Amino acid sequence: MAIDQTHAPLDEGPLSGHVETHGIDVIPDAERRGTARSLFALWVAPNVNYLSFVVGGVLVLIGLSPAQAIAAVVVGCLFSVATGIVAVTGPVSGTPSQVATRAMYGVRGNRVAIAVNGWFVSVCYIALNWLTASVIGFALADRVGLGSSTPVQVVVVLVIASATTAISIYGQGLIMRLYGPLSAGLTVVFLVVSGFLVAEADLSYAPPVALHGTDLWITWLAGVTLIAATPLSYTISSDFARYLPRDTNPVAVATWTALGNLVPGVVLLTVGILAATVTDLSDPEAGLSGIVPGWLVTVFLVAIIVGILANNALTTYSSGLALQAVGLPFSRVTSVALTAVVGVAMTLYALFVFDFLDTVSSSLVLLVSLVGPIMAIYVTDILMRRNAYDGVELSDDTPGSRYWYTGGVNLAGAIACLTSFAAALMCASTEAYTGPVAKALDGLDLSIPVGMIGASVLYVGLTRLFYGRTPR
Repeated sequence: MAIDQTHAPLDEGPLSGHVETHGIDVIPDAERRGTARSLFALWVAPNVNYLSFVVGGVLVLIGLSPAQAIAAVVVGCLFSVATGIVAVTGPVSGTPSQVATRAMYGVRGNRVAIAVNGWFVSVCYIALNWLTASVIGFALADRVGLGSSTPVQVVVVLVIASATTAISIYGQGLIMRLYGPLSAGLTVVFLVVSGFLVAEADLSYAPPVALHGTDLWITWLAGVTLIAATPLSYTISSDFARYLPRDTNPVAVATWTALGNLVPGVVLLTVGILAATVTDLSDPEAGLSGIVPGWLVTVFLVAIIVGILANNALTTYSSGLALQAVGLPFSRVTSVALTAVVGVAMTLYALFVFDFLDTVSSSLVLLVSLVGPIMAIYVTDILMRRNAYDGVELSDDTPGSRYWYTGGVNLAGAIACLTSFAAALMCASTEAYTGPVAKALDGLDLSIPVGMIGASVLYVGLTRLFYGRTPR
Protein backbone atom coordinates (compact mmCIF):
# COMPACT_ATOMS: atom_id res chain seq x y z
CA MET A 1 0.00 0.00 0.00
CA ALA A 2 1.66 3.22 -1.16
CA ILE A 3 0.60 5.70 1.49
CA ASP A 4 2.85 8.51 2.61
CA GLN A 5 2.85 8.06 6.38
CA THR A 6 4.71 11.31 7.00
CA HIS A 7 2.13 13.67 8.42
CA ALA A 8 2.73 17.27 9.33
CA PRO A 9 2.37 18.22 12.99
CA LEU A 10 -0.82 20.00 13.93
CA ASP A 11 0.86 23.40 13.74
CA GLU A 12 1.70 22.71 10.08
CA GLY A 13 -1.92 22.43 9.03
CA PRO A 14 -3.53 24.38 6.22
CA LEU A 15 -3.84 27.60 8.22
CA SER A 16 -0.25 27.66 9.46
CA GLY A 17 2.67 29.62 8.12
CA HIS A 18 4.74 26.54 7.21
CA VAL A 19 5.45 24.88 3.90
CA GLU A 20 2.85 22.17 3.32
CA THR A 21 4.36 18.73 3.82
CA HIS A 22 1.45 16.69 2.49
CA GLY A 23 1.17 15.50 -1.07
CA ILE A 24 -1.37 12.97 -2.30
CA ASP A 25 -1.46 11.19 1.06
CA VAL A 26 -4.61 11.24 3.19
CA ILE A 27 -5.01 14.35 5.34
CA PRO A 28 -5.46 13.24 9.00
CA ASP A 29 -8.63 14.39 10.74
CA ALA A 30 -6.55 16.22 13.35
CA GLU A 31 -5.17 18.55 10.68
CA ARG A 32 -8.49 19.43 9.08
CA ARG A 33 -10.08 22.76 9.81
CA GLY A 34 -11.85 25.67 8.17
CA THR A 35 -15.30 26.09 6.68
CA ALA A 36 -16.81 25.59 3.26
CA ARG A 37 -17.36 29.35 3.00
CA SER A 38 -13.58 29.86 2.67
CA LEU A 39 -13.70 28.13 -0.73
CA PHE A 40 -15.58 31.10 -2.20
CA ALA A 41 -12.67 33.53 -1.83
CA LEU A 42 -10.19 30.87 -2.93
CA TRP A 43 -11.99 30.49 -6.27
CA VAL A 44 -12.82 34.17 -6.78
CA ALA A 45 -9.15 35.18 -6.99
CA PRO A 46 -8.21 33.03 -10.03
CA ASN A 47 -11.51 33.86 -11.75
CA VAL A 48 -11.19 37.63 -11.49
CA ASN A 49 -9.09 37.88 -14.62
CA TYR A 50 -8.76 39.91 -17.78
CA LEU A 51 -9.48 36.93 -20.00
CA SER A 52 -13.15 37.23 -18.99
CA PHE A 53 -13.26 40.74 -20.51
CA VAL A 54 -11.66 39.46 -23.70
CA VAL A 55 -13.91 36.38 -24.04
CA GLY A 56 -17.00 38.49 -23.37
CA GLY A 57 -15.91 40.78 -26.20
CA VAL A 58 -15.40 37.78 -28.50
CA LEU A 59 -19.07 36.87 -28.12
CA VAL A 60 -20.01 40.24 -29.59
CA LEU A 61 -17.38 40.03 -32.33
CA ILE A 62 -18.76 36.68 -33.57
CA GLY A 63 -22.13 38.32 -34.16
CA LEU A 64 -24.23 37.90 -31.02
CA SER A 65 -26.27 40.78 -29.67
CA PRO A 66 -25.51 41.82 -26.08
CA ALA A 67 -28.65 40.04 -24.83
CA GLN A 68 -27.81 36.84 -26.71
CA ALA A 69 -24.20 37.00 -25.50
CA ILE A 70 -25.27 37.46 -21.87
CA ALA A 71 -27.58 34.44 -22.20
CA ALA A 72 -24.61 32.39 -23.46
CA VAL A 73 -22.54 33.60 -20.50
CA VAL A 74 -25.17 32.54 -17.97
CA VAL A 75 -25.58 29.07 -19.50
CA GLY A 76 -21.83 28.55 -19.91
CA CYS A 77 -21.06 29.66 -16.36
CA LEU A 78 -23.68 27.27 -14.95
CA PHE A 79 -21.22 24.48 -15.70
CA SER A 80 -19.53 25.77 -12.53
CA VAL A 81 -22.04 23.56 -10.75
CA ALA A 82 -19.97 20.57 -11.91
CA THR A 83 -16.82 22.20 -10.51
CA GLY A 84 -18.64 22.50 -7.19
CA ILE A 85 -19.84 18.91 -7.17
CA VAL A 86 -16.40 17.37 -7.71
CA ALA A 87 -15.06 19.37 -4.76
CA VAL A 88 -17.16 17.29 -2.33
CA THR A 89 -14.82 14.28 -2.61
CA GLY A 90 -12.09 16.27 -0.86
CA PRO A 91 -13.44 16.47 2.69
CA VAL A 92 -14.91 12.96 2.78
CA SER A 93 -11.75 11.23 1.48
CA GLY A 94 -9.02 13.64 2.55
CA THR A 95 -7.38 13.11 -0.85
CA PRO A 96 -6.99 15.30 -3.95
CA SER A 97 -8.92 14.66 -7.13
CA GLN A 98 -5.89 12.97 -8.71
CA VAL A 99 -6.34 10.13 -6.21
CA ALA A 100 -10.15 10.13 -6.07
CA THR A 101 -10.32 9.46 -9.82
CA ARG A 102 -8.76 6.03 -9.25
CA ALA A 103 -12.32 5.04 -8.44
CA MET A 104 -13.34 5.96 -12.00
CA TYR A 105 -10.39 4.66 -14.01
CA GLY A 106 -8.58 2.16 -11.81
CA VAL A 107 -5.05 2.54 -10.44
CA ARG A 108 -3.26 2.08 -13.76
CA GLY A 109 -5.92 3.69 -15.93
CA ASN A 110 -5.88 6.74 -13.69
CA ARG A 111 -2.15 7.19 -14.22
CA VAL A 112 -2.71 7.61 -17.93
CA ALA A 113 -5.69 9.93 -17.44
CA ILE A 114 -3.79 12.08 -14.94
CA ALA A 115 -0.64 12.19 -17.08
CA VAL A 116 -2.64 13.64 -19.97
CA ASN A 117 -5.41 15.70 -18.37
CA GLY A 118 -3.93 16.31 -14.95
CA TRP A 119 -0.37 17.24 -15.89
CA PHE A 120 0.35 17.79 -19.59
CA VAL A 121 -2.75 19.86 -20.30
CA SER A 122 -2.20 21.80 -17.09
CA VAL A 123 1.42 22.65 -17.88
CA CYS A 124 0.33 23.90 -21.33
CA TYR A 125 -2.20 26.19 -19.64
CA ILE A 126 0.50 27.32 -17.21
CA ALA A 127 2.82 28.27 -20.08
CA LEU A 128 0.04 30.05 -21.97
CA ASN A 129 -0.93 32.03 -18.88
CA TRP A 130 2.67 32.94 -18.11
CA LEU A 131 3.10 34.03 -21.71
CA THR A 132 0.07 36.33 -21.41
CA ALA A 133 1.21 37.72 -18.06
CA SER A 134 4.71 38.25 -19.41
CA VAL A 135 3.53 40.24 -22.43
CA ILE A 136 1.52 42.49 -20.11
CA GLY A 137 4.52 42.63 -17.79
CA PHE A 138 6.68 43.86 -20.69
CA ALA A 139 4.19 46.67 -21.34
CA LEU A 140 4.16 47.55 -17.65
CA ALA A 141 7.97 47.58 -17.46
CA ASP A 142 8.10 49.87 -20.48
CA ARG A 143 5.39 52.06 -18.95
CA VAL A 144 7.42 52.64 -15.77
CA GLY A 145 10.63 53.36 -17.71
CA LEU A 146 12.46 50.02 -17.50
CA GLY A 147 12.27 49.44 -21.24
CA SER A 148 11.57 46.13 -22.95
CA SER A 149 15.00 44.73 -23.79
CA THR A 150 15.59 40.99 -23.83
CA PRO A 151 17.19 40.93 -20.35
CA VAL A 152 14.22 42.84 -18.95
CA GLN A 153 11.82 40.40 -20.60
CA VAL A 154 13.67 37.39 -19.18
CA VAL A 155 13.59 38.94 -15.71
CA VAL A 156 9.85 39.63 -16.02
CA VAL A 157 9.17 35.99 -16.97
CA LEU A 158 11.31 34.67 -14.11
CA VAL A 159 9.74 37.01 -11.54
CA ILE A 160 6.20 36.01 -12.55
CA ALA A 161 7.09 32.31 -12.62
CA SER A 162 8.98 32.49 -9.31
CA ALA A 163 6.09 34.19 -7.52
CA THR A 164 3.65 31.61 -8.85
CA THR A 165 5.91 28.71 -7.91
CA ALA A 166 6.58 30.05 -4.42
CA ILE A 167 2.85 30.12 -3.66
CA SER A 168 2.41 26.61 -5.06
CA ILE A 169 5.39 25.22 -3.13
CA TYR A 170 4.30 26.85 0.11
CA GLY A 171 0.98 25.16 -0.48
CA GLN A 172 -2.45 25.11 1.02
CA GLY A 173 -1.68 27.25 4.07
CA LEU A 174 -0.42 30.23 2.09
CA ILE A 175 -3.13 29.83 -0.53
CA MET A 176 -5.91 29.93 2.08
CA ARG A 177 -4.34 32.93 3.83
CA LEU A 178 -3.50 34.86 0.67
CA TYR A 179 -6.50 34.34 -1.58
CA GLY A 180 -9.00 36.12 0.66
CA PRO A 181 -7.18 39.49 0.46
CA LEU A 182 -6.28 38.78 -3.18
CA SER A 183 -9.93 38.21 -4.06
CA ALA A 184 -10.95 41.44 -2.33
CA GLY A 185 -8.20 43.53 -3.92
CA LEU A 186 -8.64 42.18 -7.43
CA THR A 187 -12.40 42.55 -7.21
CA VAL A 188 -12.14 46.22 -6.22
CA VAL A 189 -9.74 47.05 -9.08
CA PHE A 190 -11.75 45.15 -11.69
CA LEU A 191 -15.05 46.64 -10.51
CA VAL A 192 -13.65 50.19 -10.67
CA VAL A 193 -12.41 49.60 -14.23
CA SER A 194 -15.71 47.90 -15.04
CA GLY A 195 -17.54 51.03 -13.90
CA PHE A 196 -15.69 53.15 -16.46
CA LEU A 197 -16.32 50.60 -19.22
CA VAL A 198 -20.03 50.15 -18.48
CA ALA A 199 -20.49 53.95 -18.31
CA GLU A 200 -19.18 54.21 -21.88
CA ALA A 201 -21.05 51.18 -23.23
CA ASP A 202 -23.49 51.55 -26.11
CA LEU A 203 -26.59 49.97 -24.61
CA SER A 204 -28.42 50.28 -27.92
CA TYR A 205 -25.75 48.34 -29.82
CA ALA A 206 -26.92 45.83 -32.42
CA PRO A 207 -24.66 43.59 -34.54
CA PRO A 208 -24.17 44.76 -38.15
CA VAL A 209 -25.90 41.61 -39.39
CA ALA A 210 -28.50 40.09 -37.09
CA LEU A 211 -28.29 36.32 -36.76
CA HIS A 212 -31.40 34.19 -37.13
CA GLY A 213 -32.39 30.53 -37.18
CA THR A 214 -29.62 27.98 -37.63
CA ASP A 215 -26.89 30.62 -37.87
CA LEU A 216 -27.90 32.02 -34.51
CA TRP A 217 -27.92 28.60 -32.83
CA ILE A 218 -24.53 27.69 -34.30
CA THR A 219 -22.97 30.92 -33.07
CA TRP A 220 -24.70 30.89 -29.70
CA LEU A 221 -23.68 27.28 -28.93
CA ALA A 222 -20.12 28.14 -29.95
CA GLY A 223 -20.23 30.91 -27.36
CA VAL A 224 -21.58 28.59 -24.67
CA THR A 225 -18.82 26.07 -25.43
CA LEU A 226 -16.19 28.79 -25.16
CA ILE A 227 -17.50 29.88 -21.76
CA ALA A 228 -18.04 26.35 -20.42
CA ALA A 229 -14.46 25.32 -21.20
CA THR A 230 -13.13 27.08 -18.09
CA PRO A 231 -15.35 25.56 -15.36
CA LEU A 232 -15.17 22.14 -17.03
CA SER A 233 -11.38 22.23 -16.80
CA TYR A 234 -11.51 22.56 -13.00
CA THR A 235 -11.69 18.86 -12.11
CA ILE A 236 -9.11 19.76 -9.44
CA SER A 237 -11.50 21.51 -7.06
CA SER A 238 -11.31 18.74 -4.43
CA ASP A 239 -7.57 19.44 -4.10
CA PHE A 240 -8.42 22.60 -2.18
CA ALA A 241 -11.30 21.16 -0.14
CA ARG A 242 -9.50 18.13 1.26
CA TYR A 243 -8.29 19.98 4.37
CA LEU A 244 -11.86 20.71 5.48
CA PRO A 245 -13.27 18.54 8.30
CA ARG A 246 -14.68 15.20 7.16
CA ASP A 247 -18.20 16.13 8.29
CA THR A 248 -18.32 19.41 6.34
CA ASN A 249 -21.69 19.73 4.61
CA PRO A 250 -21.13 18.60 0.99
CA VAL A 251 -23.90 20.90 -0.25
CA ALA A 252 -22.06 23.85 1.27
CA VAL A 253 -18.76 22.71 -0.28
CA ALA A 254 -20.36 22.40 -3.72
CA THR A 255 -22.26 25.69 -3.41
CA TRP A 256 -19.38 27.91 -2.29
CA THR A 257 -17.01 26.38 -4.83
CA ALA A 258 -19.52 26.85 -7.65
CA LEU A 259 -20.33 30.43 -6.62
CA GLY A 260 -16.63 31.32 -6.46
CA ASN A 261 -16.40 30.38 -10.12
CA LEU A 262 -19.83 31.48 -11.33
CA VAL A 263 -20.21 34.97 -9.80
CA PRO A 264 -17.00 36.59 -11.09
CA GLY A 265 -17.44 34.79 -14.40
CA VAL A 266 -20.93 36.14 -15.04
CA VAL A 267 -20.06 39.67 -13.90
CA LEU A 268 -16.78 40.12 -15.78
CA LEU A 269 -17.90 38.37 -18.96
CA THR A 270 -20.94 40.64 -19.03
CA VAL A 271 -18.72 43.69 -18.62
CA GLY A 272 -16.59 42.43 -21.51
CA ILE A 273 -19.73 42.15 -23.64
CA LEU A 274 -20.78 45.72 -22.85
CA ALA A 275 -17.23 47.05 -23.34
CA ALA A 276 -17.03 45.41 -26.77
CA THR A 277 -19.77 47.77 -27.96
CA VAL A 278 -17.33 50.70 -27.74
CA THR A 279 -13.75 49.38 -27.71
CA ASP A 280 -11.44 46.45 -28.47
CA LEU A 281 -10.01 44.99 -25.26
CA SER A 282 -7.64 42.49 -26.88
CA ASP A 283 -4.89 45.00 -25.98
CA PRO A 284 -5.64 46.31 -22.46
CA GLU A 285 -3.51 49.46 -22.84
CA ALA A 286 -4.96 50.51 -26.19
CA GLY A 287 -8.48 49.36 -25.38
CA LEU A 288 -8.69 51.31 -22.13
CA SER A 289 -7.01 54.45 -23.48
CA GLY A 290 -9.39 57.40 -23.32
CA ILE A 291 -11.86 55.48 -21.15
CA VAL A 292 -9.86 54.78 -17.98
CA PRO A 293 -7.44 57.27 -16.35
CA GLY A 294 -3.79 56.57 -17.10
CA TRP A 295 -2.82 55.87 -13.49
CA LEU A 296 -5.65 53.35 -13.20
CA VAL A 297 -4.47 51.59 -16.37
CA THR A 298 -1.12 51.02 -14.66
CA VAL A 299 -2.84 49.64 -11.54
CA PHE A 300 -5.05 47.49 -13.75
CA LEU A 301 -2.07 46.00 -15.60
CA VAL A 302 -0.60 44.97 -12.24
CA ALA A 303 -3.97 43.48 -11.25
CA ILE A 304 -4.10 41.48 -14.49
CA ILE A 305 -0.70 39.95 -13.76
CA VAL A 306 -1.68 39.19 -10.16
CA GLY A 307 -4.91 37.53 -11.33
CA ILE A 308 -3.02 35.32 -13.77
CA LEU A 309 -0.52 34.51 -11.02
CA ALA A 310 -3.36 33.47 -8.70
CA ASN A 311 -4.84 31.25 -11.41
CA ASN A 312 -1.52 29.64 -12.29
CA ALA A 313 -0.58 29.04 -8.65
CA LEU A 314 -3.59 26.75 -8.22
CA THR A 315 -2.86 24.96 -11.50
CA THR A 316 0.83 24.53 -10.66
CA TYR A 317 -0.05 23.23 -7.19
CA SER A 318 -2.42 20.62 -8.65
CA SER A 319 0.05 19.71 -11.39
CA GLY A 320 2.55 18.80 -8.68
CA LEU A 321 -0.01 16.46 -7.13
CA ALA A 322 -0.67 15.03 -10.60
CA LEU A 323 2.98 14.02 -11.05
CA GLN A 324 2.83 12.20 -7.73
CA ALA A 325 -0.40 10.45 -8.73
CA VAL A 326 1.19 9.32 -12.00
CA GLY A 327 3.61 7.34 -9.84
CA LEU A 328 6.79 9.40 -10.01
CA PRO A 329 8.80 9.09 -6.77
CA PHE A 330 8.90 12.82 -6.05
CA SER A 331 7.76 14.89 -3.11
CA ARG A 332 5.05 17.49 -3.70
CA VAL A 333 7.62 20.30 -3.57
CA THR A 334 9.87 18.61 -6.12
CA SER A 335 6.91 17.86 -8.38
CA VAL A 336 5.78 21.50 -8.27
CA ALA A 337 9.30 22.72 -9.00
CA LEU A 338 9.65 20.32 -11.95
CA THR A 339 6.34 21.47 -13.37
CA ALA A 340 7.42 25.09 -13.03
CA VAL A 341 10.73 24.45 -14.81
CA VAL A 342 8.92 22.85 -17.76
CA GLY A 343 6.41 25.72 -17.84
CA VAL A 344 9.16 28.36 -17.82
CA ALA A 345 11.06 26.56 -20.57
CA MET A 346 7.94 26.46 -22.75
CA THR A 347 7.24 30.14 -22.06
CA LEU A 348 10.77 31.31 -22.88
CA TYR A 349 10.91 29.11 -25.98
CA ALA A 350 7.64 30.60 -27.20
CA LEU A 351 8.85 34.15 -26.59
CA PHE A 352 12.34 33.96 -28.05
CA VAL A 353 12.59 30.95 -30.37
CA PHE A 354 9.38 29.72 -31.93
CA ASP A 355 5.78 30.45 -31.11
CA PHE A 356 4.73 26.80 -30.89
CA LEU A 357 2.22 27.74 -28.20
CA ASP A 358 -0.12 28.92 -30.98
CA THR A 359 -0.39 25.27 -31.97
CA VAL A 360 -0.73 24.20 -28.34
CA SER A 361 -3.44 26.82 -27.76
CA SER A 362 -5.44 25.60 -30.75
CA SER A 363 -5.09 22.02 -29.56
CA LEU A 364 -6.30 22.93 -26.07
CA VAL A 365 -9.54 24.25 -27.56
CA LEU A 366 -10.20 20.76 -28.88
CA LEU A 367 -9.49 19.27 -25.47
CA VAL A 368 -12.89 20.56 -24.33
CA SER A 369 -14.03 17.38 -26.05
CA LEU A 370 -11.96 15.43 -23.50
CA VAL A 371 -12.53 17.61 -20.43
CA GLY A 372 -16.33 17.41 -20.80
CA PRO A 373 -16.50 13.58 -20.60
CA ILE A 374 -13.95 13.49 -17.75
CA MET A 375 -16.00 15.96 -15.72
CA ALA A 376 -19.24 14.09 -16.50
CA ILE A 377 -17.78 10.75 -15.37
CA TYR A 378 -16.47 12.33 -12.16
CA VAL A 379 -19.86 13.86 -11.29
CA THR A 380 -21.70 10.66 -12.23
CA ASP A 381 -19.43 8.54 -10.03
CA ILE A 382 -20.04 10.86 -7.07
CA LEU A 383 -23.79 10.54 -7.50
CA MET A 384 -23.62 6.76 -7.97
CA ARG A 385 -21.52 6.28 -4.83
CA ARG A 386 -23.37 9.00 -2.91
CA ASN A 387 -19.99 10.56 -2.23
CA ALA A 388 -18.74 7.51 -0.32
CA TYR A 389 -14.95 7.61 -0.80
CA ASP A 390 -12.40 6.11 1.58
CA GLY A 391 -9.06 7.89 1.34
CA VAL A 392 -7.05 4.97 2.71
CA GLU A 393 -8.55 2.54 0.19
CA LEU A 394 -8.04 5.03 -2.64
CA SER A 395 -4.37 5.39 -1.65
CA ASP A 396 -3.72 1.66 -2.06
CA ASP A 397 -2.12 1.27 -5.50
CA THR A 398 -1.23 -2.43 -5.22
CA PRO A 399 -2.91 -5.27 -7.20
CA GLY A 400 -4.91 -6.05 -4.07
CA SER A 401 -6.51 -2.61 -4.12
CA ARG A 402 -10.26 -2.25 -4.22
CA TYR A 403 -9.69 0.01 -7.21
CA TRP A 404 -7.49 -2.36 -9.20
CA TYR A 405 -10.55 -3.54 -11.15
CA THR A 406 -9.46 -5.41 -14.30
CA GLY A 407 -5.68 -5.42 -14.62
CA GLY A 408 -5.55 -2.02 -12.92
CA VAL A 409 -8.17 -0.46 -15.21
CA ASN A 410 -11.82 0.35 -14.57
CA LEU A 411 -13.16 -0.75 -17.96
CA ALA A 412 -16.38 1.22 -17.49
CA GLY A 413 -14.53 4.50 -16.96
CA ALA A 414 -11.90 3.92 -19.65
CA ILE A 415 -14.38 2.89 -22.35
CA ALA A 416 -16.88 5.61 -21.46
CA CYS A 417 -14.19 8.30 -21.52
CA LEU A 418 -12.52 7.25 -24.78
CA THR A 419 -15.79 6.59 -26.62
CA SER A 420 -17.34 9.88 -25.52
CA PHE A 421 -14.17 11.77 -26.38
CA ALA A 422 -14.24 10.33 -29.90
CA ALA A 423 -17.93 11.18 -30.28
CA ALA A 424 -17.42 14.71 -28.95
CA LEU A 425 -14.47 15.23 -31.28
CA MET A 426 -16.66 14.29 -34.24
CA CYS A 427 -19.13 16.97 -33.12
CA ALA A 428 -16.54 19.69 -32.41
CA SER A 429 -16.27 22.82 -34.53
CA THR A 430 -13.27 25.13 -34.01
CA GLU A 431 -10.92 27.19 -36.15
CA ALA A 432 -8.35 24.41 -35.92
CA TYR A 433 -10.63 21.47 -36.57
CA THR A 434 -14.21 20.63 -37.54
CA GLY A 435 -15.49 17.10 -37.02
CA PRO A 436 -17.56 15.25 -39.63
CA VAL A 437 -20.80 15.54 -37.64
CA ALA A 438 -20.27 19.28 -37.13
CA LYS A 439 -19.58 19.67 -40.87
CA ALA A 440 -22.79 17.86 -41.72
CA LEU A 441 -24.62 20.26 -39.39
CA ASP A 442 -23.06 23.34 -41.02
CA GLY A 443 -20.66 23.94 -38.14
CA LEU A 444 -23.03 23.33 -35.22
CA ASP A 445 -20.83 22.37 -32.25
CA LEU A 446 -22.51 19.73 -30.08
CA SER A 447 -19.28 18.46 -28.50
CA ILE A 448 -20.20 19.35 -24.92
CA PRO A 449 -23.71 17.83 -24.75
CA VAL A 450 -22.70 14.76 -26.79
CA GLY A 451 -19.50 14.22 -24.82
CA MET A 452 -20.93 14.80 -21.36
CA ILE A 453 -24.31 13.08 -21.72
CA GLY A 454 -22.73 10.21 -23.63
CA ALA A 455 -20.02 9.75 -20.99
CA SER A 456 -22.50 9.74 -18.13
CA VAL A 457 -24.91 7.29 -19.76
CA LEU A 458 -22.10 4.97 -20.89
CA TYR A 459 -20.43 5.02 -17.49
CA VAL A 460 -23.62 4.05 -15.69
CA GLY A 461 -24.46 1.32 -18.20
CA LEU A 462 -20.96 -0.16 -18.41
CA THR A 463 -20.52 -0.06 -14.64
CA ARG A 464 -23.64 -2.15 -14.19
CA LEU A 465 -22.49 -4.49 -16.96
CA PHE A 466 -18.99 -5.06 -15.58
CA TYR A 467 -19.27 -4.49 -11.83
CA GLY A 468 -22.92 -4.45 -10.72
CA ARG A 469 -25.25 -1.59 -9.88
CA THR A 470 -22.42 0.64 -8.62
CA PRO A 471 -18.61 0.64 -8.88
CA ARG A 472 -16.87 -1.52 -6.29
